[in-house]
Amino acid sequence: MKSNSNSKLIVGIGSALVDILAHEDEAFLAKTGAVKGGMLLVNKEFIEDTLSQTTAKPTIVPGGSACNTIVGVGKLGGDARFVGKCGKGKMGRFFKSSLEKHNVEPALFTSFSPTGRVLSIITPDAQRSMFTYLGASSETLPTELSDGCFRNAAIVHIEGYLVFNTDLILAALRTAKEAGARVSLDLASFTIVKESKKLLERMISEYVDILIANEDEALALTGYEEEMDAIAALSAKAEISILKIGNRGSIIAHGDKIIKIRPMGDGHAVDTTGAGDLWASGFLFGLVNGYSLERCGQLGSACGYEVCQVVGATIPEDGWQRIKKLIV
Repeated sequence: MKSNSNSKLIVGIGSALVDILAHEDEAFLAKTGAVKGGMLLVNKEFIEDTLSQTTAKPTIVPGGSACNTIVGVGKLGGDARFVGKCGKGKMGRFFKSSLEKHNVEPALFTSFSPTGRVLSIITPDAQRSMFTYLGASSETLPTELSDGCFRNAAIVHIEGYLVFNTDLILAALRTAKEAGARVSLDLASFTIVKESKKLLERMISEYVDILIANEDEALALTGYEEEMDAIAALSAKAEISILKIGNRGSIIAHGDKIIKIRPMGDGHAVDTTGAGDLWASGFLFGLVNGYSLERCGQLGSACGYEVCQVVGATIPEDGWQRIKKLIV
C-alpha cells in the first residue's frame, strides 16, 4: 500500500445534501412520526408536505455529515476535498459554489435527479430529528471512485450514512486504502448502526483506522451504556476511537491510552445540528498537522461548541476566529 505520510489532505465522501432547518415544538415532531434524535429516509414529497405545515420560514444551508466535516477543515485553513453527487439544477450549483467559497475542492459528479436534502426538526431541547431525501446523492457509482478522488489523501473521512449503498461504501473503503490514506468513519446515527451492525463491524475490522461515535451509536455497536465500558469496547475495534458524550465532552482511546476532553463553554446549545461533524473537523485537522491527541480533541471540542451556538452546521466568522486562536 502506498503511503501519503507527507500529505495533509483530508477527503470526505458522503451525501451531497442541502439542509433545511426548522424549529418546532415536541407536538409538531410527534405528528411527523420522527425518531427523536434519529434519521428516517423519506421521499421528496414527504419533505415538501412537512415543510408546508411548519410555523416559521426554515433556514437552508449546504449540508451532509461528511460535507459538514470537510467544510470545517477548509474553514480551519486545511487542505480539503469533498466527493459526492448532486443534481444539475439550482440547488446543485448552490452546493458546489458553497464548497468553493469555504476552501474545499469539489469532486462532484452530477445527475438529472434532484439534489438531495435533509429536513431537520429542531426541538426546544436543541435535539434535531432528521428526514432525508437522498435524491442524486444516492446515485454515486462505485466505478466513479477513480484513484483521482482520493489521490494524495492523508485521511479519507466516510459518513456512516453511506451504508445504505453497500457497494459504494465498500468501494470507497477499498479505494481509500489503495490510495494510501487512513480511513476515518463516523457512525452517523444510532438507527444506522442498529440496521447495519454486522456490515459495520466487518468494515471497521478490515478498513477503519479512526472510529467516531456518540453515546447512542456506541451503545448500538457495543452494547455498553456506561461511557468507560463503551470506549474500552470501541478501542478494541480501531487504532484511534472517539466517544462523544455531549455536553460532558469526549473521550479518545489510542492503544492503552485514554484521554478525556473537557467540553468548551457552559454546555448550552441553541442547536446541535452538525456538532459531531464539526468536532471531527477539528480533530482530523489536528491529526494531519501532527498535534497531540489531547490537542486534537480540544480543537474538536471548540468546533463542536461553536456550531452549537448557532442554527445549522455553519459556524460564523467570529466563531472561527475564536477557534483559530487554539491553532497558533
